[in-house]
Amino acid sequence: MYSEKIIYGVDEAGRGPLAGAVYAACVALNPKHVIAGLADSKKLTEQKRETLVKEIKLHAIAWSVASASVTEIDQLNILQASLLAMKRAIEKISPPKNALILIDGMHTPQLSYEVQAIIKGDERVAEISAASILAKTTRDAEMLRLHACYPMYGFNHHKGYPTKMHLAAIHRYGICGIHRRSFAPCAKF
Repeated sequence: MYSEKIIYGVDEAGRGPLAGAVYAACVALNPKHVIAGLADSKKLTEQKRETLVKEIKLHAIAWSVASASVTEIDQLNILQASLLAMKRAIEKISPPKNALILIDGMHTPQLSYEVQAIIKGDERVAEISAASILAKTTRDAEMLRLHACYPMYGFNHHKGYPTKMHLAAIHRYGICGIHRRSFAPCAKF
């Protein structure tokens, strides 16, 4: 169906957390080197994601990861910040004009390429699955780095998601510089 076009898959990670940036990745896979085991990053173990990241980075035709900051999330809203991160990831690669950009979800950033939104694309399209894995592993690594700066919040355990542990830490310590002030649990502080 898309044989004459180079397919670039795009996905994001980190829309739901209360803290940290939102990340997006763009990946064009090499059709001559199939990477076994690609799937929605949320359905893979951390160990499997780390193994696949190495394969993706080694064998993909092109890949990139970009983000939108907490400040941008608070200023734009999480959807617009996610689309901004996606646009940045795509622009880092500078795909050829005949590229087909397949994006997980219902919304797409404004681009000068042929773009298609695919609901559950991270389960259905290998390129989007690969992008999902890159975005999630990059964001998780950043949250582990930030844990060293803010150990009282437990970012190494929940990566900023609104778990009981994280909400209890916010209640006890208030919010820190990487919390999303536009998200309801953080807006009170």
